[in-house]
Amino acid sequence: MDEKQQLRAVLRQARRDTVAKLPKTTRALVFMRPPGVVAALAGEGAVVGLYHATADEAPTRAYAKWFAENGRRIALPWFAEKGAAMQFREWCDPYADDGLETGPYRSLQPAGDVPESIPDLVLVPLVGFTADAQRLGQGGGHYDRWLAAHPTVAALGMAWDCQLVDSLPTEVHDIALRAVITPTRLYGDL
Repeated sequence: MDEKQQLRAVLRQARRDTVAKLPKTTRALVFMRPPGVVAALAGEGAVVGLYHATADEAPTRAYAKWFAENGRRIALPWFAEKGAAMQFREWCDPYADDGLETGPYRSLQPAGDVPESIPDLVLVPLVGFTADAQRLGQGGGHYDRWLAAHPTVAALGMAWDCQLVDSLPTEVHDIALRAVITPTRLYGDL
């Protein structure tokens, strides 16, 4: 097992443990709305790319609702099949999962007939991060490739505080984020 795989295993367990210890009432209160500086990155009419969070990931549903209620359109990652390039497609109703289907990586994604949408701002999932917004992702490289192809799109991470590490093993293709949002603070340069 290489260094990144070992670190992913440790950080995923820390994330599971953190979420398991949070009372449901507390979980419902974190990540309720984006910080003002983050909201300002995507003005009215902008497209915001989010991820449909798994049980242990930093939740994005409340942000999706806030952005939709405040004049932004929402897009989620979409894959035609495993190994295909990631795209974003519009998610019209962040209050329900209607119109979403299970994608090849078992996450919910918009239906295949929904048009592609290029976000102005992307909120990215992660396994680990550093104070200067380096990111350790799931290991598939989907976001790194998408961000490399769209270098003008602002990319921010969302994470639990327990996912912060002093340093990460990085490679040439790893794309740093502008910032990472946690329940307690904003890391990076905004």
